[in-house]
Amino acid sequence: MPLLTTPYAELDLIRQPDQANDPLQAFDAADEYLLEQLHGQALVAGSRVLVLNDSFGALAVSLASGHCQVVSSGDSHLARMALEKNLARNGLAFDSVPFVPASEHWQGTFDRVLVRVPKTLALLEEQLIRLQGHLAPGALVIAGAMIKHLPRAAGDLLEKYIGPVQASLAQKKARLLTASVAERRTAQSPYPTRYQLDMPALELVNHANVFCRDGLDIGTRAFLPHLPGNLGSARVADLGCGNGVLAIASALANPDAHYTLVDESYMAVQSAQENWQAALGERAVTVLAGDGLAGVEKQSLDVVLCNPPFHQQQVVGDFLAWRMFQQAREALVVGGALYIVGNRHLGYHSKLARLFRGVEQVAATPKFVILKARK
Repeated sequence: MPLLTTPYAELDLIRQPDQANDPLQAFDAADEYLLEQLHGQALVAGSRVLVLNDSFGALAVSLASGHCQVVSSGDSHLARMALEKNLARNGLAFDSVPFVPASEHWQGTFDRVLVRVPKTLALLEEQLIRLQGHLAPGALVIAGAMIKHLPRAAGDLLEKYIGPVQASLAQKKARLLTASVAERRTAQSPYPTRYQLDMPALELVNHANVFCRDGLDIGTRAFLPHLPGNLGSARVADLGCGNGVLAIASALANPDAHYTLVDESYMAVQSAQENWQAALGERAVTVLAGDGLAGVEKQSLDVVLCNPPFHQQQVVGDFLAWRMFQQAREALVVGGALYIVGNRHLGYHSKLARLFRGVEQVAATPKFVILKARK
């Protein structure tokens, strides 16, 4: 894979999760443009730089060699893993750049903020609102993206919450938006949002980066009536739990079952924790940000529920889903079962049949299938 060469460093970077012969690189022209722009500003030694939504550490690792005090923050546990691995891979201490999950708040003020514009603009809006009180005098907020992934609304949000915005010329199909800090009325965040479910009767809290934040996604809606029942004291995992609705609905119907909820989004985990407590009080549960079931003991689960994603940032494909299926198989006891919902056209039945001894269709809608795969 090519090295990232910038005015700050020459780096060998990898993506997360690991994928053999990964055809994609861990940086793009927007990363290069952001670093070039920052270097041209000749920041004084000791300047504090906040890096937001750095997918694989390209920005933070470049700045970690003593050029400034850098803090990285975002909503992806996989991005945190990539940052730590890429620091070590390039001869730096794995914890030399502090990482602040999007579910937590930053400390102190920053002279520069480098932003990779996220796919979910609600996350960008929440981050810009949170910058209030964290920008030093003369600070700049510089947002970058490949042009095809840079909506006009990103500039509007920078203008609304930070100050006047100047767009750069295009460079290798990337563009930067630089916002100068101006006086703005203190903004109240519109997040988290909430919506109601009838069956089961729940009010669900959804922090800014939760998938389908304003209402139940149609795949989950198709899945809910067909969750497995009569689970007794089964050990159940909700893999890629989002706001936790699958596990919560299952737990309400199975009072003796034991649940683990895991997602790679810190805001999803935060939402799931709050929703579980609202629906089930102090009933024991494990809710964690993680790389799927990678850290779960082998043959420790009886049931896995999953509504798998079909993209990582802007990259669409079934790699993450396939990896989740493999992790589920490892974590399940012999005779345990994985239940999933998926779009018909994704062909999950044949993929699951390569891993599990039996795959059956539990239910179907014109768009979705619910499948049970038994180990």
